[in-house]
Amino acid sequence: MWNRLLIFAVENKGRMKLILLSTPEFFVEEDTIINALFEEGLDLFHLRKPNSEPVYSERLLTLLPEQWHSRIVVHEHFYLKEEFSLRGIHLNERNPEPPKGFKGQLSRSCHSIAELQSNRGQMDYVFLSPVFDSISYRDRKSGYTAEELHTATRAGIIDRKVMAAGGINSETLPLLRDYGFGGAVILGDLWTRFNIHSGLDYKEVIAHFRKLRKAAG
Repeated sequence: MWNRLLIFAVENKGRMKLILLSTPEFFVEEDTIINALFEEGLDLFHLRKPNSEPVYSERLLTLLPEQWHSRIVVHEHFYLKEEFSLRGIHLNERNPEPPKGFKGQLSRSCHSIAELQSNRGQMDYVFLSPVFDSISYRDRKSGYTAEELHTATRAGIIDRKVMAAGGINSETLPLLRDYGFGGAVILGDLWTRFNIHSGLDYKEVIAHFRKLRKAAG
Protein backbone atom coordinates (compact mmCIF):
# COMPACT_ATOMS: atom_id res chain seq x y z
CA MET A 1 0.00 0.00 0.00
CA TRP A 2 2.69 2.50 1.04
CA ASN A 3 4.81 1.56 -1.97
CA ARG A 4 1.92 2.35 -4.28
CA LEU A 5 1.41 5.74 -2.62
CA LEU A 6 5.13 6.49 -2.89
CA ILE A 7 5.17 5.63 -6.60
CA PHE A 8 2.09 7.81 -7.14
CA ALA A 9 3.76 10.74 -5.35
CA VAL A 10 6.97 10.42 -7.38
CA GLU A 11 5.07 10.22 -10.68
CA ASN A 12 3.16 13.42 -9.88
CA LYS A 13 6.14 15.58 -8.98
CA GLY A 14 6.84 16.58 -12.58
CA ARG A 15 5.44 19.65 -14.27
CA MET A 16 2.10 19.13 -15.91
CA LYS A 17 2.06 19.38 -19.69
CA LEU A 18 0.28 22.30 -21.32
CA ILE A 19 -1.59 21.54 -24.54
CA LEU A 20 -3.12 24.36 -26.56
CA LEU A 21 -6.23 23.66 -28.60
CA SER A 22 -6.64 25.90 -31.64
CA THR A 23 -9.60 28.18 -32.18
CA PRO A 24 -12.17 26.68 -34.59
CA GLU A 25 -11.47 29.54 -37.05
CA PHE A 26 -8.28 30.44 -38.88
CA PHE A 27 -7.00 34.00 -38.42
CA VAL A 28 -4.19 36.22 -39.70
CA GLU A 29 -1.88 36.27 -36.68
CA GLU A 30 -2.35 32.59 -35.82
CA ASP A 31 1.03 31.25 -36.95
CA THR A 32 2.89 34.13 -35.29
CA ILE A 33 1.18 33.54 -31.93
CA ILE A 34 1.63 29.75 -32.06
CA ASN A 35 5.32 30.14 -32.87
CA ALA A 36 5.75 32.58 -29.97
CA LEU A 37 3.98 30.19 -27.58
CA PHE A 38 6.24 27.31 -28.62
CA GLU A 39 9.21 29.54 -27.92
CA GLU A 40 7.72 30.17 -24.45
CA GLY A 41 7.59 26.42 -23.77
CA LEU A 42 4.24 25.19 -25.07
CA ASP A 43 4.36 21.38 -24.98
CA LEU A 44 1.83 20.49 -27.68
CA PHE A 45 -0.48 22.27 -30.12
CA HIS A 46 -3.67 20.51 -31.23
CA LEU A 47 -4.88 21.73 -34.61
CA ARG A 48 -8.67 21.44 -34.49
CA LYS A 49 -10.58 23.17 -37.28
CA PRO A 50 -13.89 21.33 -37.69
CA ASN A 51 -15.60 21.62 -41.09
CA SER A 52 -12.59 23.36 -42.62
CA GLU A 53 -10.99 22.72 -45.99
CA PRO A 54 -7.63 20.96 -45.71
CA VAL A 55 -5.85 23.60 -47.79
CA TYR A 56 -6.16 26.10 -44.92
CA SER A 57 -4.57 23.69 -42.44
CA GLU A 58 -1.82 23.03 -44.95
CA ARG A 59 -1.17 26.74 -45.24
CA LEU A 60 -0.98 27.20 -41.47
CA LEU A 61 1.43 24.28 -41.10
CA THR A 62 3.58 25.64 -43.92
CA LEU A 63 3.86 28.96 -42.06
CA LEU A 64 5.01 27.30 -38.82
CA PRO A 65 8.74 26.50 -38.51
CA GLU A 66 9.52 22.81 -39.08
CA GLN A 67 11.16 22.60 -35.67
CA TRP A 68 7.67 22.71 -34.10
CA HIS A 69 5.99 20.14 -36.36
CA SER A 70 6.87 17.28 -34.02
CA ARG A 71 4.79 19.01 -31.32
CA ILE A 72 1.63 19.36 -33.43
CA VAL A 73 -1.34 16.96 -33.42
CA VAL A 74 -4.19 17.13 -35.95
CA HIS A 75 -7.90 16.48 -35.32
CA GLU A 76 -8.93 16.45 -38.99
CA HIS A 77 -7.31 15.68 -42.35
CA PHE A 78 -5.15 12.92 -40.92
CA TYR A 79 -2.92 12.73 -44.02
CA LEU A 80 -1.28 15.93 -42.74
CA LYS A 81 0.45 13.88 -40.06
CA GLU A 82 2.71 12.20 -42.60
CA GLU A 83 2.93 15.11 -45.03
CA PHE A 84 4.31 17.47 -42.37
CA SER A 85 5.92 14.89 -40.02
CA LEU A 86 3.57 15.86 -37.20
CA ARG A 87 3.41 14.38 -33.70
CA GLY A 88 0.18 12.41 -34.17
CA ILE A 89 -3.57 12.41 -34.72
CA HIS A 90 -6.46 12.95 -32.32
CA LEU A 91 -9.71 10.96 -32.38
CA ASN A 92 -13.11 12.28 -31.34
CA GLU A 93 -16.82 11.88 -32.09
CA ARG A 94 -16.40 13.31 -35.59
CA ASN A 95 -13.38 11.15 -36.37
CA PRO A 96 -13.57 8.10 -34.07
CA GLU A 97 -11.19 5.77 -35.93
CA PRO A 98 -7.61 6.14 -37.19
CA PRO A 99 -6.87 5.51 -40.87
CA LYS A 100 -6.41 1.85 -41.73
CA GLY A 101 -2.85 0.77 -41.05
CA PHE A 102 -2.03 3.97 -39.16
CA LYS A 103 1.17 3.84 -37.13
CA GLY A 104 2.03 6.71 -34.87
CA GLN A 105 0.90 8.61 -31.81
CA LEU A 106 -2.81 8.45 -31.01
CA SER A 107 -4.87 10.50 -28.60
CA ARG A 108 -8.61 10.71 -28.01
CA SER A 109 -11.29 12.87 -26.39
CA CYS A 110 -13.33 11.23 -23.63
CA HIS A 111 -16.43 12.66 -21.97
CA SER A 112 -17.05 10.22 -19.14
CA ILE A 113 -15.04 8.11 -16.69
CA ALA A 114 -16.40 4.95 -18.38
CA GLU A 115 -15.29 6.17 -21.81
CA LEU A 116 -11.90 7.09 -20.36
CA GLN A 117 -11.47 3.67 -18.79
CA SER A 118 -12.30 1.83 -22.02
CA ASN A 119 -10.02 3.94 -24.26
CA ARG A 120 -6.99 5.03 -22.25
CA GLY A 121 -5.08 1.77 -22.68
CA GLN A 122 -5.15 2.05 -26.48
CA MET A 123 -3.97 5.68 -26.59
CA ASP A 124 -0.72 7.50 -25.93
CA TYR A 125 -2.80 9.99 -23.97
CA VAL A 126 -6.42 11.06 -23.67
CA PHE A 127 -8.44 14.22 -22.95
CA LEU A 128 -11.09 14.09 -20.23
CA SER A 129 -13.70 16.85 -20.34
CA PRO A 130 -15.36 18.91 -19.05
CA VAL A 131 -13.45 18.78 -15.77
CA PHE A 132 -14.54 22.32 -14.86
CA ASP A 133 -17.20 24.65 -16.30
CA SER A 134 -16.16 25.53 -19.84
CA ILE A 135 -14.86 29.02 -20.59
CA SER A 136 -15.48 28.87 -24.36
CA TYR A 137 -18.88 27.15 -24.23
CA ARG A 138 -20.97 28.58 -21.40
CA ASP A 139 -23.55 25.79 -21.53
CA ARG A 140 -20.95 23.08 -20.84
CA LYS A 141 -20.75 22.56 -17.10
CA SER A 142 -18.36 20.37 -15.15
CA GLY A 143 -19.22 16.72 -15.66
CA TYR A 144 -17.61 15.34 -12.50
CA THR A 145 -17.60 15.86 -8.77
CA ALA A 146 -14.35 16.11 -6.85
CA GLU A 147 -15.05 12.72 -5.28
CA GLU A 148 -15.61 11.10 -8.70
CA LEU A 149 -12.25 12.40 -9.91
CA HIS A 150 -10.44 11.31 -6.74
CA THR A 151 -12.04 7.86 -6.98
CA ALA A 152 -10.89 7.53 -10.60
CA THR A 153 -7.38 8.55 -9.55
CA ARG A 154 -7.25 6.01 -6.73
CA ALA A 155 -8.43 3.35 -9.19
CA GLY A 156 -5.60 4.22 -11.59
CA ILE A 157 -8.00 5.47 -14.28
CA ILE A 158 -6.75 9.05 -14.08
CA ASP A 159 -2.97 9.23 -14.31
CA ARG A 160 -0.18 11.01 -16.22
CA LYS A 161 -1.66 9.86 -19.55
CA VAL A 162 -4.88 11.78 -18.89
CA MET A 163 -5.11 15.48 -19.80
CA ALA A 164 -7.84 17.60 -18.21
CA ALA A 165 -9.93 19.77 -20.54
CA GLY A 166 -12.71 22.26 -19.89
CA GLY A 167 -12.48 25.37 -17.74
CA ILE A 168 -8.70 25.29 -17.35
CA ASN A 169 -7.17 28.55 -16.10
CA SER A 170 -4.47 29.67 -13.68
CA GLU A 171 -6.82 29.10 -10.73
CA THR A 172 -7.99 25.59 -11.68
CA LEU A 173 -4.62 24.33 -12.95
CA PRO A 174 -3.13 23.67 -9.48
CA LEU A 175 -6.14 21.50 -8.58
CA LEU A 176 -5.33 19.08 -11.39
CA ARG A 177 -2.13 17.87 -9.75
CA ASP A 178 -4.12 16.74 -6.72
CA TYR A 179 -6.43 14.79 -9.03
CA GLY A 180 -3.45 13.10 -10.69
CA PHE A 181 -3.74 14.52 -14.22
CA GLY A 182 -0.64 14.61 -16.37
CA GLY A 183 -1.52 17.85 -18.09
CA ALA A 184 -4.14 20.36 -19.13
CA VAL A 185 -5.77 21.43 -22.37
CA ILE A 186 -6.00 25.21 -22.74
CA LEU A 187 -8.56 26.91 -24.98
CA GLY A 188 -10.82 29.75 -23.87
CA ASP A 189 -8.63 31.08 -21.05
CA LEU A 190 -5.90 31.97 -23.55
CA TRP A 191 -7.71 32.75 -26.82
CA THR A 192 -10.24 35.09 -25.20
CA ARG A 193 -7.30 37.44 -24.61
CA PHE A 194 -6.92 38.12 -28.32
CA ASN A 195 -9.47 39.34 -30.87
CA ILE A 196 -8.93 37.02 -33.82
CA HIS A 197 -10.91 39.33 -36.11
CA SER A 198 -9.09 42.58 -35.47
CA GLY A 199 -6.26 42.00 -32.99
CA LEU A 200 -2.61 42.69 -33.76
CA ASP A 201 -1.03 42.96 -30.31
CA TYR A 202 -0.78 39.54 -28.67
CA LYS A 203 1.38 40.52 -25.70
CA GLU A 204 -1.45 39.69 -23.29
CA VAL A 205 -1.63 36.16 -24.70
CA ILE A 206 2.09 35.59 -24.10
CA ALA A 207 1.99 37.14 -20.63
CA HIS A 208 -0.94 34.98 -19.63
CA PHE A 209 0.70 31.85 -21.01
CA ARG A 210 3.67 32.52 -18.74
CA LYS A 211 1.24 32.70 -15.84
CA LEU A 212 -0.22 29.34 -16.86
CA ARG A 213 3.24 27.82 -17.14
CA LYS A 214 4.00 28.94 -13.60
CA ALA A 215 0.71 27.50 -12.33
CA ALA A 216 1.48 24.17 -14.04
CA GLY A 217 4.53 23.82 -11.86
